[in-house]
Amino acid sequence: MGVHDAAVIVARARAFPSDRFAAWPLEPDPAAVAEARRRTREQLAVWKVDDETAYNTQLIVSELVTNAIRYGSPPLQLRLIHDRTLTCEVRDAGSAAPHLRHAGTVDEGGRGLFITAQLAQAWGTRFTSPAKTIWAEQALTSGAESDTLL
Repeated sequence: MGVHDAAVIVARARAFPSDRFAAWPLEPDPAAVAEARRRTREQLAVWKVDDETAYNTQLIVSELVTNAIRYGSPPLQLRLIHDRTLTCEVRDAGSAAPHLRHAGTVDEGGRGLFITAQLAQAWGTRFTSPAKTIWAEQALTSGAESDTLL
């Protein structure tokens, strides 16, 4: 870390309620992207997440799951966490770090993380042996936030 870098460590002193997260294994198959979007849409409806955030989350899920299928290694997992923010995590066993790039006008791919970065308030990569997790965090509107834990 450089002179002006900072790290924040957050710890939860109590167990996280099981109704505030959802996790699903994913097949390393392009058809898993539609399944991940469907499950995301259904879970966000249960959590009463507003339409705009739900739509953006489905786009983020599509991009992150697609990247995990193309460039990662099985096993793959999608996890959603509904707390003070809405966090989407896609985990795979690959070790290659994704990087944000700006695709050219005629490029067919290369926009996934750029789209994610535009829709999320924060995103990043977390490495744990033997896997990596790409996460994206979005703010929740006051209506969806009102029943989250403090």
